[in-house]
Amino acid sequence: MADKDIKKAKKKSATICGYPISIFFIVVNEFCERFSYYGMRAVLVLYFKYFLRWDDDFATTIYHTFVALCYLTPILGAIVADSWLGKFKTIVYLSIVYTLGQVIMAISAIHDMTDANKDGTPDNMTAHVALSMVGLLLIALGTGGIKPCVAAFGGDQFQDHQEKQRSAFFSIFYLSINAGSLLSTIITPILRAQECGIHSQQKCYPLAFGVPAALMVAALIVFIVGSGMYTKTAPQGNILVKVCKCIGYAIKNRFRHRGSEYPKRTHWMDWAEEKYNKLLIAQVKMVVKVLFLYIPLPMFWALFDQQGSRWTLQATTMDGDFGILTIQPDQMQTVNPILILVLVPVVDSVIYPLIAKCKLNFTPLKRMTVGMFLAALAFIAAALVQIQIDKTLPQFPSSTVGQVKFINMINKPLDVQAGSNKFNLQPFRANEDYLNFDEPFELTLGSNETNQVSLVAGNRSTGVIVQDESNSQPRALWFVDIKSKPEQGVNAIRFLNGFGSVLNVTAGNLQFGNIGKNNMSDYVSVPKGLAQFHIKNGAGEECNYNYDLGFGSSFTFIIPTTFTFGPDCSLSIQPVIDIKPNTIHMAWQIPQYFLITAGEVIFSVTGLEFAYSQAPSNMKSVLQAGWLLTVAVGNIIVLIVAEAATLSDQWAEYILFASLLLVVCFIFAIMAHFYTYIDPAKIEAQFAEKDPKDKEKEKEKEKRKSVEMTKKDSIEHCNEDRRSSDSSSDEEETKQTKI
Repeated sequence: MADKDIKKAKKKSATICGYPISIFFIVVNEFCERFSYYGMRAVLVLYFKYFLRWDDDFATTIYHTFVALCYLTPILGAIVADSWLGKFKTIVYLSIVYTLGQVIMAISAIHDMTDANKDGTPDNMTAHVALSMVGLLLIALGTGGIKPCVAAFGGDQFQDHQEKQRSAFFSIFYLSINAGSLLSTIITPILRAQECGIHSQQKCYPLAFGVPAALMVAALIVFIVGSGMYTKTAPQGNILVKVCKCIGYAIKNRFRHRGSEYPKRTHWMDWAEEKYNKLLIAQVKMVVKVLFLYIPLPMFWALFDQQGSRWTLQATTMDGDFGILTIQPDQMQTVNPILILVLVPVVDSVIYPLIAKCKLNFTPLKRMTVGMFLAALAFIAAALVQIQIDKTLPQFPSSTVGQVKFINMINKPLDVQAGSNKFNLQPFRANEDYLNFDEPFELTLGSNETNQVSLVAGNRSTGVIVQDESNSQPRALWFVDIKSKPEQGVNAIRFLNGFGSVLNVTAGNLQFGNIGKNNMSDYVSVPKGLAQFHIKNGAGEECNYNYDLGFGSSFTFIIPTTFTFGPDCSLSIQPVIDIKPNTIHMAWQIPQYFLITAGEVIFSVTGLEFAYSQAPSNMKSVLQAGWLLTVAVGNIIVLIVAEAATLSDQWAEYILFASLLLVVCFIFAIMAHFYTYIDPAKIEAQFAEKDPKDKEKEKEKEKRKSVEMTKKDSIEHCNEDRRSSDSSSDEEETKQTKI
């Protein structure tokens, strides 16, 4: 037994640079798991939209339902870990479920699996949808279930004297999360963009999901390899049920004894003393104390998680040309993990030590307050950027106004009067900006008679003025324009064909289709950069036209009636700007990303450490699950505020969120001021001691036992004397017989 204890002690004390060896397996496991999760999530909406063929609204709904489940299932994981399997087994078993889910997702994306006719389109989409939903359900159960366990399990590896190392571990742990997130967000979209398949080449979603699945397998293997080195704490019963019952009994008992004749008790949980032991009550007090501090925290996550929604949408209205690099709007999110990799070591190694040298008591709750304040500042910065963007955006029509512009496709100048607006249109040109009308207007083209025009409210339209072949008089053809900035910073491009025959226009793999005479193509999304358009007619003649596109613009390219194929054919093509390209640079988003990332580093890393340090020994995973639950509630707050506020200006919504967080920050600061830090181990040790009455009973028991032992010894001694006496008598008789 002694040898076993020595071995156990040696195993616990085995360290590298002062850290238990076991935590390195945990950190690598977390890196691989986060790579797997964020990599899969990075391409999930595109998979819904382009593979499963769901519309934007339904794809978004399923996506957010999945994310919500990922942050709700930690409660289940915490219950299983603390009351049944323990953290180690919970992580292993749910990681197997997680891995299975990732593999099923990769299989669901194989289009050849149901493509019997080999046309590149799956024949049984129901099978792919069913597999996807099963895979996502397993992933949500797995990733959510292990979330509260991994960080707490890592904290368990440290001994009481390693508080400094434990604190640094949580920073390293958070660093590994963001390193995995950063790499996967960069790599998996690249994998998705590849083409693969057996019968036909399609976007390679199986590879984009398959690599995260492989990383999850690696995470599971690495974690199991370290099994022999872990400090594993055994589960201590269904603690969450006990806690809920204890709280419920205390409330019920207090309600029963609410009269003034009953003496008051120090804490409302003390009303549970009639039924529950003091140790459990003390532990529940600690949990309730921390959970009470959790109440304001969701507001931080409400702001933080808008990086992937509102801030990305903001980036679609900005210029992402960084010279050597061209950054797409959704790639700006990588600024967050990049800054985390820089800020975590700087904050831990430079900022906190400097604050300590200044003799400032920068407690964990004060740090979290500062983190919330920085997040609010980030949204104020976002609002300032949005105000500048709004100055460059076109005025899109309201629900009561219709907008129109005119293009002259006649090879001579033309006078146009639209309502009270009079202007002269040169050949193959458009008027400078859209005209607004909230009611029908009179339109006069040249010397023609006046016609009344009714526009659809809320729409943008283009009136293409052509010469009527029957009477050689000008008339207008009407086409609907886009009425919002193109998504993800691409450019909405269309062609107007004034040539005498059908033309076919392409740009690389992009098809504008066959465009008839005096007709307009549909809009096609073309990325930023030098676009090379190829214009062909039925006779095989070809014209190449190049145009350098920015971000988020919309153009109508006019192929005039005077167009001819030849070396200089592109010179006659005229661009008409429907929506100007973005002019505010994406670099202006970096300050807001810096502020919110700094807030995250100070808030989130500290919060994980605080939750662990203030949790009772048998309830750490429960508090970790509660921490993750604040993230889910934060996302719900975004939906509620966004729906209830209905603000027309985006900058006003940013200010609203910033104001709400500042109010919550002030409330949290007051709560933090009155919070008293505790040492759960000491409190548990104190209440684990027996009551004086129990000690008296134990003494009486020992006394009775001692008396009984004395009596027993006395009886045995008497019996021994008797046997000795009998033996002496027998010897005497023998002697006499011999004589």
